[in-house]
Amino acid sequence: MTKIKICGLKRDCDVDFVNEACPEYVGFVFAHSRREISAEAAKRLRGRLKKGIRAVGVFVDEEEERIAWLLKEGIIDAVQLHGGEDAAYVARLKEMTGCEVIKALCPGNLAGDEGFRARRKGTDVCEEYIRAGTDYLLFDSIRPMQAGGTGQTFDWSLIPKGNYPFFLAGGLYAGNAAEAIRAVSPYAIDVSSGAETNGVKDKEKILEIVRRVRNE
Repeated sequence: MTKIKICGLKRDCDVDFVNEACPEYVGFVFAHSRREISAEAAKRLRGRLKKGIRAVGVFVDEEEERIAWLLKEGIIDAVQLHGGEDAAYVARLKEMTGCEVIKALCPGNLAGDEGFRARRKGTDVCEEYIRAGTDYLLFDSIRPMQAGGTGQTFDWSLIPKGNYPFFLAGGLYAGNAAEAIRAVSPYAIDVSSGAETNGVKDKEKILEIVRRVRNE
């Protein structure tokens, strides 16, 4: 069964919504964005989160020591890296914490950048991260100067082929989640703006996307 992550929780009611919907993962964004949350606020929300729902911290080029502290404090269970972190960074973080690591990549960059493609194929990049200890890749649409969270879909055929589990993000919502699952069979889907109305989490949208994925 495809797993679900609802990302960008900030309010007490957001936690109430996911506690009712019961996705497998939620995300707290510690990188600079409109969904950014402080460690103190995330700790409070984590205390309200239903047992069994894993809290993922989303970071962009963060110092390993801060991530290790958040893990040690029990504020997060897993780490999502959305910046330019290389395989060596992942290896250091795994050695330091042993945590579950999700590394975000943009298939458009892997497939479309001629200079990048000349050096190595996208599948090689993915395998390099997996060898370094990455547990899951995450494929998203990423704009220049914006590390994910675009709310835009991308061409799913660009996802590199390989024997590794991955999260699918980018413009997913109740109306296209089932199509995405049938098209590329992700380990999990990652939803943020698709579970919002006017920039805040919407209970009915969260419940609907979980219902549709569970029924797929």
